[in-house]
Amino acid sequence: MDAPAHPLVLPERRTLFYGGDWRAPHAESWTDVLNPATGALLARVAEGRAADADAAVAAAREGFALWRSVPPLERARTLRAAAEVLRRHAAELAMLDAADCGNPVAEMGSDVMVAAALFDFFAGLVTEMKGASIPMGPQAVNFSVREPLGVVARIVAFNHPLLFAAGKLAAPLAAGNAVIIKPPEQAPLSALRLAELIGKLFPPGVFNLLPGGRDVAGALAAHPGVAMITLVGSVPTGRAVMRAAADTLKPVLLELGGKNALIACADADPDEVAAAAVTGMNFTWCGQSCGSTSRAFVHEAIHDAVVARIPHHVARFRPGLPTDPATTMGALISAAQQARVQDHIAAARAEGARLICGGGSGAEDPALAGGWFTPATVFTDVTPEMRLAREEVFGPVLAVLRWSDEAAMLNAVNALEYGLTCAIWTDDLETAHRLAGAVDAGFVWVNEVGRHFLGAPFGGVKQSGIGREECVGELLAFTREKNIHIRLRRPRAA
Repeated sequence: MDAPAHPLVLPERRTLFYGGDWRAPHAESWTDVLNPATGALLARVAEGRAADADAAVAAAREGFALWRSVPPLERARTLRAAAEVLRRHAAELAMLDAADCGNPVAEMGSDVMVAAALFDFFAGLVTEMKGASIPMGPQAVNFSVREPLGVVARIVAFNHPLLFAAGKLAAPLAAGNAVIIKPPEQAPLSALRLAELIGKLFPPGVFNLLPGGRDVAGALAAHPGVAMITLVGSVPTGRAVMRAAADTLKPVLLELGGKNALIACADADPDEVAAAAVTGMNFTWCGQSCGSTSRAFVHEAIHDAVVARIPHHVARFRPGLPTDPATTMGALISAAQQARVQDHIAAARAEGARLICGGGSGAEDPALAGGWFTPATVFTDVTPEMRLAREEVFGPVLAVLRWSDEAAMLNAVNALEYGLTCAIWTDDLETAHRLAGAVDAGFVWVNEVGRHFLGAPFGGVKQSGIGREECVGELLAFTREKNIHIRLRRPRAA
C-alpha cells in the first residue's frame, strides 16, 4: 500500500463545546469511537445528556443575542474565514474522517471542499433575506422583514461527518442564528476537530457542539429554547424527532432515507446505463447514502446487455483500508450495520434473486479481517414485492428489476414510502419530461446520477423528508417573516 497522504491527527479536545469553551459532560459519560476498518479503538468521546443540552441551549441563546445583531456582510466575512480554515486543513480532516467513518480518504477530501463551498455560498446570500412592501395607499406603509429564528439544533449523520457538521452550519449562521451541532455518535471526531479549528471565529455560544446519542438528540428536539430542529438520518429517527418537536411546535427540516429508482428506457445505451447504475449506488462509501439509486429498473430491450456490463464497472470497487489513497471502497460504519446488510443479502437469495456480483461478508485482504467490509453486491431477477426492492439497505447492494410496461413500472417506482431521488436514462426528450413528472421524488436526474449542484434544492417527498437544502430556500427556512404596518399621521395644523 502507498503511504497515507496525511498523518492521522486526532482532536485534542474530546468533550463538549458550547459557550465558546470546552466542557466536561454533567454525567461524566463517555463513548468508545472505533475504526470501522480495523475495529480498533480510536478515541473515547464525551457523551452529552439532557442536562448538557440545557446548558448548551442557554449558552446558545446568549450567543444568538450577539450574533443576530452582527451586520449581514460581517457575518459573511466570518463564514468565508471558516471556509478558508477548512481548505487549509482539508488533507488532515479527510484522513480523520477516513479513519473514523470508513470512507476512502480520496473521497473525504472532496467532502471538505464541498463544506467550504457551502460556507462561501451562503455567505454570498446574506443580503437575499429580503422582505417585501405591500401597497396600502398614501396613509400607511406596510412591509415585511426576515428575522433569524434563534437557536437551531442540527443532528447529522455518520456517512459524511465533516461535510454535514460543517456544511449544516452555513445557512443558519448566515441567517443570524446560533447553532448546536449534534454529530454522529459513531463518527464524531472530525466535528470535534472542526470545533477546535473554527470555534473561536464566532462569538461565544454561536457555534456549539454536543456529541452524544439519542438522549441528547431527543432533549434538543424537545427543548423549548430550541427554535428549530433538523436531521439527516433514517425515517424512523425522523419520525421520533418530529414527535419530540411537536409539543413546542418548532419547525423541522428532515433529510431522511431513500429507496431510489434508476429508470433505464429502451433507447438508452446499455454501457452508459450499467456505469450509471454502479455509480449511483455510491459503492465508494459502501452504499451508505440516502440518495443511492438502489433499485435499477431496466427495460427488457436492454436488460440483458446492461446486466452483462455491470460486473465490469463494479470491478473498480474493491474494499480496502480507508486511509490508503488508492482505496476505492471503504468499510461499513459498524458491526451492526454489516450484520444488517448481510441479512438483506441472505433474504434476497432466499426470495429467488440472482446474485451476479459480491455477496460476501468481508474483504479479500486478510489484513482487513478485523473491519466491517462487504463487497459491492448486485442482484438481478428482483421483483417489486421482494424485500430487497422495498426496504432501504443503506449498504452496497443493488437490485436490478426488468420492466416492459411503463405504467406498471411507474407504479412499482412510486409504491414505496420513500421519495428522495430518481435517475432517468433516455435519449427521448418527451419521455424524459413525462417520466420526470410522473415519479414521486424530490430530486430527479436525466442522463446523470448521484451529483448535487450547489444552488439546486435537494430534498425528498413522502417519508424521505421535509424541506430543501443547498439552496436559497435552506437559508430562508432559518428565518421568520415579520410584517410591520405604519400608519402615517397627517401633519397637525399650525
